[in-house]
Amino acid sequence: MVVRKEKKSRKLRGRTRTMGWGRVGQHRKSGSRGGFGAVGMHKHKYLWVIKNAPRWYGKHGFTSPWSIRGEVRAVNVGELDEIARRLEQEGRAVVENGLIVINTVEMGYNKVLGRGRVTGKLKVIAEHVSEEAKRKIEEAGGRVEVLE
Repeated sequence: MVVRKEKKSRKLRGRTRTMGWGRVGQHRKSGSRGGFGAVGMHKHKYLWVIKNAPRWYGKHGFTSPWSIRGEVRAVNVGELDEIARRLEQEGRAVVENGLIVINTVEMGYNKVLGRGRVTGKLKVIAEHVSEEAKRKIEEAGGRVEVLE
């Protein structure tokens, strides 16, 4: 029979009321574990940090600020197609050479993405347009104007 290294009987030494932990409250609160939470990570638990969590301290990576990155407010070509159809039905659509003009900048969007289907001929004015969106609009007979 194989003998286990760690037996429960080592903890239950003596089978007494305190099991070898002394009289009142010993082996009970945070003192037995070296403090609450991350206490001692630079002191008595430092070897644990080196072994188990080597990236515990220091800064890692870089996050660019919003002012530099800018916020992307995107709209899909499928939604633009629905908007164009609705404007055409209400008689509020601006039409140039058979193309319904949609200015996404005035609508508050700065990027056009390619999800959805384009059924009508659209002229889309935008700051940024994805390749897929541009392809779908031009396949449907429309045009894309990118603002600088």
